[in-house]
Amino acid sequence: MSLPSGFRQFCWSLLTLVLLPPTLTLSADPSTEGWTPSQILKYRQISDLALEPGGGRLAYVVSTPWMDDEHSEWLSHIHIASSLGGDSFELTRGDKSCTAPEWSPDGNWIAFLSIRGGKTANLWRIRVSGGEAEQLTEERGGITAFLWSPDGRSIAFLMPDPRTEAEERAERERNDPQVVDDHPKFSRLYRVEVEPSEGHVRQVRRLTTGPVHCGSSQGGRAFDWSPDSRKIAYTTQPSPRVDDWVKSDLALLDLDTGKSRVIASTEAAESQPRFSPDGSQIAFLSSSIPPRWAHASQVWVMDADGTNPHPLALTPDEKPLLVGWNHSGTGVIVSEVDRTISRLWELPVAESEPVALTPADRMVSLPVLDTSREMLAFTSESPTVPVEAWVTLTESFEPRQVSQVQQLPTFPLPETKVITWKSNDEREIEGLLTLPNGVAPNRLPLLVVIHGGPTGVFQQTSVLSRSPYPLAAFAGKGFAILRCNVRGSSGYGRKFRFANEADWGGGDLQDILSGIDALVAEGLVDPNRLGVMGWSYGGYLTSWSISQTQRFRAASVGAGVTNLVSFTGTADIAGFIPDYFRGDFWNDSKRWRDRSPVFQAVGIRTPTLIQHGDRDLRVPISQGFELYNALRRQQVPVQMVVYPRQPHAIQEPKLLQDAMERNLHWFQRWVLEDGEEK
Repeated sequence: MSLPSGFRQFCWSLLTLVLLPPTLTLSADPSTEGWTPSQILKYRQISDLALEPGGGRLAYVVSTPWMDDEHSEWLSHIHIASSLGGDSFELTRGDKSCTAPEWSPDGNWIAFLSIRGGKTANLWRIRVSGGEAEQLTEERGGITAFLWSPDGRSIAFLMPDPRTEAEERAERERNDPQVVDDHPKFSRLYRVEVEPSEGHVRQVRRLTTGPVHCGSSQGGRAFDWSPDSRKIAYTTQPSPRVDDWVKSDLALLDLDTGKSRVIASTEAAESQPRFSPDGSQIAFLSSSIPPRWAHASQVWVMDADGTNPHPLALTPDEKPLLVGWNHSGTGVIVSEVDRTISRLWELPVAESEPVALTPADRMVSLPVLDTSREMLAFTSESPTVPVEAWVTLTESFEPRQVSQVQQLPTFPLPETKVITWKSNDEREIEGLLTLPNGVAPNRLPLLVVIHGGPTGVFQQTSVLSRSPYPLAAFAGKGFAILRCNVRGSSGYGRKFRFANEADWGGGDLQDILSGIDALVAEGLVDPNRLGVMGWSYGGYLTSWSISQTQRFRAASVGAGVTNLVSFTGTADIAGFIPDYFRGDFWNDSKRWRDRSPVFQAVGIRTPTLIQHGDRDLRVPISQGFELYNALRRQQVPVQMVVYPRQPHAIQEPKLLQDAMERNLHWFQRWVLEDGEEK
């Protein structure tokens, strides 16, 4: 039985005053070495939050590294905690990861995804009170997302087309030529009945057919059930190609008739449909027209049949993510980056201004609502406070920590502060400056880290977060670290995010150099001991910077774009650079060459480490080899490390540890030790 909201508010406020949140668990560590890559890997990641209907308990996934002679993987399992604090417990165990927990509407079961029992992800369920998990599907395609129906009788899920028997036979017989873009594997919408029929067989029904891809390559939840469990609204795009997100629309499936029809299709990209509590309306995201890779979008609301669409108020950054409707159905809750903090906003349906739900000094990440929309769960952290899960009432932000997953050494964490400076064109730039402990802030060696995207943004997350760049270990060796939110970053408004159009390597590089100059002028940084690094677009700007200045004594390029033309011809996002550079390279080849690091490589003298995954489709490994060979042929100290099996991001913990250790050694050697081997 649901408590009246006013009484629930009173009880929650009382508990917040009386009960203390769990404290961080620290394990004793005899080592005096401080933070090393191996120590940083002990940091546990929390994801996939799900609140029980009514908000009484929270399910979440904890990820830890599993590294021995035969394993190098992240092992993820589901934990359960009370929203009132106190004990938590691990619901799933074993050597197969279990992710994406979702509560059944009656709160008795949790469904989840796992490859236990096969090679592809399938649906399982387990009683929250305990017992063995039960497999619900045996599909070969690999399920990517799912949702319980509100009546609890079935589960809808997304799955790409599995390989056919003919395709598998052709591969076995080594007679399998592949035609590019022929027979794409579309993602389809399916439904499985939760309870088996006669013969203990669960009926799985495919709900969508034809050349339609269900979901969006830009992420976000792609579909939603109507409250009466009779309809499903979902996102579509014409193919699985990443570039086709710009053509995404919304469709509505009637489960009684089995027919779908498009309910939102404009020159914008529509995505992330959410039914209102009474089922009469659907909220969704609509991009700018035309859709742009720098991203600008707005929340719209329409009647559930697709009529009467109208926009809600613009959010400050014009890049919101839908969380869901509020309890009364009078507004929509969104998540958005605000400078270096992720925050929640409510957008009233009456089109009035956005209302801030969370403070400007508190990280609120991965937010989820319970089915009543009266409770909210999220993760929170800061540079010196590790991530944990929290819950609060939606009516008033009074968060309570409910998880206690970290078991870290007692080493102190370095201080991080937000700083601002003026770039060469007087534009204000913001960044995060991390300073080493126990060292006077005077003429310190400085490492600059550049984010990807370029619409990424450095936020006030833990310095122990997983990355090839071990911030805490860098600081432990005496480095200051500057992370710049250069023009093009999210969190500072649409104009700022689009300020690098046709100017990669221009104003963004000046944003970094002016930040260094400001720190040098303050006496904090030694101008003769500088290093620079970055991944993806950060790798682009790193490789570009060493072609434009000799200020850096060392560089590390991670999965970086080094040749704009060949990148466009080989990557899975062929429309990306043409969007930013306002046209194709054959129409303006000089601009593309002039802003490609490999075409500016003559005269580079900076010792450079290059790191790249050999299965990277986003930035193909040829980009790394182009820079490597350009530097090697000029006798520049260069080392290229190829990480087998890895896509655009390093996914195996042993290889991630290797990347961290190599970066730490590289900058020690070339910035602190003048290139000498130790």
